[in-house]
Amino acid sequence: MRRKDLAVTEKEQIDAIIQSCDCVRLAFADGTHPYIVPLSFGYHREDGVSKFYFHSAAAGRKVELCRKLGYAGFELDTNRQLKPDEKPCDFSVAYQSVVGEGTITELKTPEEKTAGLQVIMKHYSDRTDWTFPEAVLNRTCVFCLTVVELSGRAHG
Repeated sequence: MRRKDLAVTEKEQIDAIIQSCDCVRLAFADGTHPYIVPLSFGYHREDGVSKFYFHSAAAGRKVELCRKLGYAGFELDTNRQLKPDEKPCDFSVAYQSVVGEGTITELKTPEEKTAGLQVIMKHYSDRTDWTFPEAVLNRTCVFCLTVVELSGRAHG
């Protein structure tokens, strides 16, 4: 990161930025053709390991790339606010963001899928007591991205 003064390094602050976001963008490097997709997500840090959970239908480019590559970059941002100025070169934007990359695994068992979906639902509802019918679990892919690299940034 070029601007060290904008770095957010405290894990609790990074977690707070992530928890305030409603979308994570996954970026895949598939040969010479990049692919990026916005997703609903859940986030959990346990024993110092950060994990993102997301779900999908059982087919499509995202699922293919998750299975094929098993690795992706990610980005989240929040609190964006334009800061206009009298001079065009002095316009600025305040924001908080988190970027990183990690390994992706597909959760296979109904228990694993349910646990991942509970993390996602907690992010949007603060509840962890959801019930998922077997038919839904059977047709839903659930993935876990385990963070390998992570950095936060905030510009006031």
